[in-house]
Amino acid sequence: MHYQKPTSTSGAHPVALTTAVTSRRRLARDLRTIRVQWQREMIRLRRNRLSAAMGLLSPLLYLLILGTGLSSVVAAGGDGSGDFRAYLFPGVLLMAAQAPALTVGASIVWDRQSGFLRQMLVLPVGRPALLTGLCLGGASTGAASCVPVLVLAGLVGVPYDLRLLVALVEVALLSFAFATLGVLMAVCIRRLETFQVVAGLSTAPMLFLSGAVFPASGLPGWLGAAVIANPLTYGVDALRRTLPGPLDLGGQASGPGWGGWTPPVLLELGIIALLALAALWVATYRFSRPE
Repeated sequence: MHYQKPTSTSGAHPVALTTAVTSRRRLARDLRTIRVQWQREMIRLRRNRLSAAMGLLSPLLYLLILGTGLSSVVAAGGDGSGDFRAYLFPGVLLMAAQAPALTVGASIVWDRQSGFLRQMLVLPVGRPALLTGLCLGGASTGAASCVPVLVLAGLVGVPYDLRLLVALVEVALLSFAFATLGVLMAVCIRRLETFQVVAGLSTAPMLFLSGAVFPASGLPGWLGAAVIANPLTYGVDALRRTLPGPLDLGGQASGPGWGGWTPPVLLELGIIALLALAALWVATYRFSRPE
């Protein structure tokens, strides 16, 4: 009697099955690491409520004091159709999100100095998952810090509308970009004092050259080129074009243009997302190198 060797009905090789199971376990472990890192940032936000409240003081001073003062100047020198407080509103949202999002970078430097980072690095998890969780936590923290500013929108002439929620999503993307920038600086800097100086010197010019405080159009020579080259310009312009109400000083201020062509909002947000992912990739590469 002829004997025929039974064949597997699944057709899967044992090595391939083992590899697939290992990959799923690794993915589940990385996702759990991202969730834990995100939760850690949320816990830090809840425990530092006073610090979060003080972080809103500077943006609100810009909005309510500087914006009100400049509104009177604009009204006196023009036709009175523009409210400078409304023009400043997107930039104030960015200011409110900036500091909390950059804090994730400072936490890396602090964890390195305290030795906690070394304990995390010996865990059987991917280092990209550690940084991704931190950046997502920074994005959530930055977006949460902008909620009180959005609540005050009506005081500066920005009507309450569902587009405020769309703007909050855009703020979360910008916060993610700030977080990746902070993480990139943190993996290259070992001292907390140095990190704070570098973060301040790098983000302040980006903010002032983004159209957040003065219009991006009609600037002279090198200053106009710097505004166009600044990626934050497109984030501010996307917010200004998404938020409800006239935020362009009665048509006197326009967004960045490429040879007379204005990029759409989705393209502007795509630029921010692409640069954020590039910064995260470079930070992950640097972070994965042996200390």
